[in-house]
Amino acid sequence: MNPTLTLGIDTGGTYTDAVLVDHASGAVLASAKALTTRHDLSLGIGQAVAAAFDGQAVSPAEVSLVALSTTLATNAIVEGQGSPVCLLLIGYDPELIQQYGFERDLVTRNVVYLRGGHDVAGDEVEPLDEAAAREAILTWRDRVEAFAVSGYFSVRNPAHEQRVRALVEELAGIPVVCGHELTTRLNAVRRATTAVLNARLIPLLRELIATVRHTLQGLGIAAPLMVVKGDGSLVRAEWAMQRPIETILSGPAASVVGAWHLAGRRDVWVVDVGGTTTDIAVLRDGRPRLNPAGAQVGEWRTMVEAVDVHTVGLGGDSHVRLDREGRLLIGPRRVVPLCLLASEHPQVLNELRRQVERRQREDLAGQFVLAQRRLTYAISDEDQNLLRRLAAGPQSLLSLVERLHYGPFVARRIESLEARRLVLRAGFTPSDALHVLGRFKHWNAEASHLGAELLAARAGLSPEALCEWVVAGVSNRVTTALVSKVLGDEATLPDWEREPTAAVLLERALGNVPGSDLDCQLRLRQPIVAVGAPVEAYMPRVAEQLRTELIIPHHAEVANAVGAVAGGVVQQLRAIIRPLDAGQRFRLHLPDGVHDFPTLKQAVAYAQEVVPMRLEELARQAGAAQVEVQMSRRDREAPVAGGWGQRVYLGTELTFTAVGRPSLAREGE
Repeated sequence: MNPTLTLGIDTGGTYTDAVLVDHASGAVLASAKALTTRHDLSLGIGQAVAAAFDGQAVSPAEVSLVALSTTLATNAIVEGQGSPVCLLLIGYDPELIQQYGFERDLVTRNVVYLRGGHDVAGDEVEPLDEAAAREAILTWRDRVEAFAVSGYFSVRNPAHEQRVRALVEELAGIPVVCGHELTTRLNAVRRATTAVLNARLIPLLRELIATVRHTLQGLGIAAPLMVVKGDGSLVRAEWAMQRPIETILSGPAASVVGAWHLAGRRDVWVVDVGGTTTDIAVLRDGRPRLNPAGAQVGEWRTMVEAVDVHTVGLGGDSHVRLDREGRLLIGPRRVVPLCLLASEHPQVLNELRRQVERRQREDLAGQFVLAQRRLTYAISDEDQNLLRRLAAGPQSLLSLVERLHYGPFVARRIESLEARRLVLRAGFTPSDALHVLGRFKHWNAEASHLGAELLAARAGLSPEALCEWVVAGVSNRVTTALVSKVLGDEATLPDWEREPTAAVLLERALGNVPGSDLDCQLRLRQPIVAVGAPVEAYMPRVAEQLRTELIIPHHAEVANAVGAVAGGVVQQLRAIIRPLDAGQRFRLHLPDGVHDFPTLKQAVAYAQEVVPMRLEELARQAGAAQVEVQMSRRDREAPVAGGWGQRVYLGTELTFTAVGRPSLAREGE
């Protein structure tokens, strides 16, 4: 019996990983991978977890904690998915919102403006119009699945938001999200954006949690379930279902925590090369650096503090092709690798052999398309005909062009169906290149060889030389992305295509211009920790180009799943103190309202007395045990013009942080 057996799960864009970790020692006991089943994540999760236990001396019943890293929230926001929401804005000026074009930032068109709100000091500007709030709630309660509420300056006084929340709970009985619960930062529009996105995600994450729990129960696992937040910390699934917006960038955060856990280094650059993307982040003193501006997901800038990650559309499943000038292009489109396609559909080998024998050099050679999901809405007759052909299995694009009467336009139709996620494209990828070179042997290597022959013929190279070119191309792209991230953090994000001199110098630093009289060198001061299945193929060249140490830890291929279960529980609360009446009074702003004191010392003392107790309780609700609370203080002052060194006090920010390790099932018992 193992009382500290924990299970980490990561659902990535290509793979779902599962690891068994001894919580006491941190040792990885077993790991497994399965293909992510996007139409039903539970299938891939079930396969990966079952494979992790296969042949082990431990049983699923011994698991005392499960932690999940998921791309659900990020993908749903990027793809515009989510449940219908009504946004109630208190004290916002609708004319100002329209004048500056902020309507689109509000995410939903279901917006109701209510009279009320506060000022920057937390004083009420106008009483809340409760009658209008009741009318709006009754009007929308049967047309939406959640409400979002955002009051003007609610982070300085949440009274009106709290009252509207109570009305929603009384009159509608559906989920309601208040802006002041998600952030203490000023920015009324972005706070409303974050509240709406959170409300839209609640039903989706509830469905995922229910599905995952059902899958775990089917495997005999009854342990508590926790979810990775975007800052790398853990929260109980029940907490995450109320604040799903906090799980955006969960995957990159888990990879950073996993890299720290596996490598044991506190100051490093972490590079996670996955199937769909490459994520780059930095560890400082053992903690991932967070984005102070709030996480950017797709077109939305949120107020969620998440890991500061630079993501590039580059991975093992990136589409490899040549442009008209013969230049190598890798990504950002994700396709199914030929080796994987042939392992699941062996009949495609005959079509690949036919294309090689006919020496076909068209752009579409070596590409296939397959149906992804069932049709749920009406489409054109031509598209329906195309999908019927795919019902029997994958079809090559060349054969579709030859057989369909609208052949020349088939590529455009395929792109349209791809955008609607009705079909998937398959083609040559970096994973295929590694199969040809014998550095990766998971699937059907013959399909990779045939695909390489088709592409190599167009490039005038041998298949092996083409594949070496692809591997070097991936490494060069990762190096460029890492340099871009460093420069973006310290100065400004470079635009290599519009800065020809910088691009020329970078090419020489990468060693891509051996005949040049100018030799450039770059050196990354901190080591690189590389995680992900294919990093041994790509990252040594990156480290050599940047003249830095490369660390590929044991179990690097499942670092995200390790990171999911290695994180701690972290909860944070900021208290703001501002002077009133020229310093005669001091106002403390807390999530439950405002409190006035005659001196700054008394305001600070009150915060130190009440906040740690509240924060410790929040941390325990989030799933922590043995909680410790720390406080940092920042006083803001400004010089007085002509005041001979005198300064005026502007305010104080107290940041309380509660940290605890996850509570295991048997501790709870």
